[in-house]
This record gives sequence, C-alpha cells and structure tokens, in this order.
Amino acid sequence: MRRINQRWWLGAIAIAAIVLLSLVTAPNNRSRLGSTYSHSPDGYGAWYAYMQNQGTPVQRWQKPFSELEKQEQVILLRVLSQPISGINHTEQQWVERGNTLVILGVRKSVTPADFSTQQQSDDLIGIKIDTRRRAEIGNQQQTLLGDRFGAVVWRETIGAGQVIYCVTPYLAANAYQDSPNNYKYLAQLVAQAGKPIWVDEYIHGYRDKEAREQAGERDFLSYLAQRPLAAALFQATIVLIVLILASNRRFGQPIILTTPIVDNSTAYIEALAGVLQKAQASDFVIDTVGNAEQKQLQQSLGLGQIPLERHDLIHAWVQQTGRSPVELEQLLGLRGQKRRPSDKDLLNWLKQWRTIRSYVKPD
Repeated sequence: MRRINQRWWLGAIAIAAIVLLSLVTAPNNRSRLGSTYSHSPDGYGAWYAYMQNQGTPVQRWQKPFSELEKQEQVILLRVLSQPISGINHTEQQWVERGNTLVILGVRKSVTPADFSTQQQSDDLIGIKIDTRRRAEIGNQQQTLLGDRFGAVVWRETIGAGQVIYCVTPYLAANAYQDSPNNYKYLAQLVAQAGKPIWVDEYIHGYRDKEAREQAGERDFLSYLAQRPLAAALFQATIVLIVLILASNRRFGQPIILTTPIVDNSTAYIEALAGVLQKAQASDFVIDTVGNAEQKQLQQSLGLGQIPLERHDLIHAWVQQTGRSPVELEQLLGLRGQKRRPSDKDLLNWLKQWRTIRSYVKPD
C-alpha cells in the first residue's frame, strides 16, 4: 500500500512539472527580440541600462498604440521582432502632430555590400552594422547612416514630426556591448530636447496592469483560461493513464524471460567448421567425412564396420541397388585427387553421398 501511495505522489509531481514547463515555454521567444527586459544577445537590456546610467529619461511603454495617441511631442522607439515595410495610416497621423517614431528592423533588399561593415556618422566613427540590406531613399528622405550601396539609417519628415528607419533590428542589441559607438548612436537618434523617450514593450508582449485589465487578464486563472493549454493537458492525461495502468497491473504479472539452452555439440561443430574453412583444410574434411560415410554405407549394406577395398564396396553396392558403379566411383575417387576442391565441390559431394544412401533399403 505504501508503494502505491509513493507512485501516486511521483505521478502528481511529474504532471505538475509537465504543466509548469509547458506554461514557461509556451510564449513565443521570437517576440522578445529587441525587448529591454531581455538579456539575450538580441535583447536591448544593456542599452536601456546605458541610457539610465547616462541620466537620459527613458521609459517603457506597455499599452496599445491607441493609448499613445493621447501623448503629444514624444519619441517612441520600436525594435521589431518581425520586419515591416512602413507605417500605417494611424501611425502616420500621430507622427504628423509632431511626434517622432524610431523603427529598427525595416524590410529592405539585400545588396552586394559586405555583411559586417564599420559605418561613420557625423561625430561617431566605428558604428558596427551586420547586414547586407540597404535602402534606396527618395527625395523626401535623408540618409543618416549608409554607404555607396544605400542607406542603413534614414529620416523621413511627415508633417510636424518625423520617422527614423533602420534596416537592422540589432543596431544597439546586447551583442554589441563591445561596440560602444552603436549605443551612443542610438542614443543620439532618440534624444531630442524636451521630449520624453518611450520604448515600446507592448509589441513584445508586455502589458501594464491597466492594459491587462482591459484585455480581461485580471488574475492568473484568467490568464491561464485565455492560453492554449491543450498540449499540457494532453501530456498530463497520458501520464495519468500510464500510472493508473501500472498501479492496477492491467496487463498482468511480469513474465520472467528464460535463458536459452546452448547446444554445446552444435556450437563445437560450428566452431570447428569455421577453423577448418579458414585453414582451407578440405583434404582433412574429405578424409574424415569420407571414412564416416563409407563406414555408414557398409553397415547399410550389411558388410560390417571393417573398411573394405574400394572395388569390393562398389561391387556389393551395385548388387543390392542395381545402380551404375560410376556413381559410387566418383565419390570415392574424390579422396584421391591432388587438386583442392572448392566449397561448392564439397557441398555437391555431400549431396551425392546422401543420394547414394537413399538407394540402400534399410534393414
């Protein structure tokens, strides 16, 4: 009874572990690319700390963009996990009122440029860019960072505001902590006198309390109710069924496997045959087997076990079987040949002996 209780406890722990792991690993890690909460190489946690150490007022925005429309004269930084081609109509109207939108990760074409280059801004040298993508800008746009293949960072003025684009989302990611000018350059892009700086964390899945309440995520149980847990529940059900079957011994008592009995005679014969084959001792095989076959044939003919002369044995076999003497002469003649017979010849020789014995009627 105690062992059964232990199994139930182990099963409950296993189910809880599976559910917990499913919940932890369920979110799409791709959406965390560019988040200031992330310490992975593609995150922006180090740049956010850099801005705070510099004394630059930067905050995290964790509400929908519709709430941002209420803000005026602000700068919003977006590090996209999925590249886009441009901004939508709502964002354009917001920019026209005098706001600034900085977007890192705009979809552009691949060019013949080197993947890793050192770019130069007005007062910064050695800004590391790791992408072959470049943008061909129009007359209403201004290149802020680029080379002969096109723009890496460019500005577009819309109404009283502006949009700053960048072809790579990794401009100041954690992986570039050894390139301090990348951090300084992004800080210059978002720094404008008197304007608050916001980093969009809403697009990375982060919500403040008010946003969660509006979305119906008031508590942990509500959060679970709105998440796909089918995989976790399926795994937990399978584990539970296995534990029930194991506890009730649904498939009966375990069967102990018996150790097969080794035939020593067969093993000895096979081992000896292998040694004789490697040694190419066909003459020894013919003499040994030939003597045994001749002795067995004599006994079948009623001639005893004392070896007879070849012609006497052939004469007695012909008289009792009525067969041609040539058949037996060929078998007995193989023992006197100097040429070493092949494996095929030996097999045919043994088959012929079996045929010879079949002609003799048993007593």
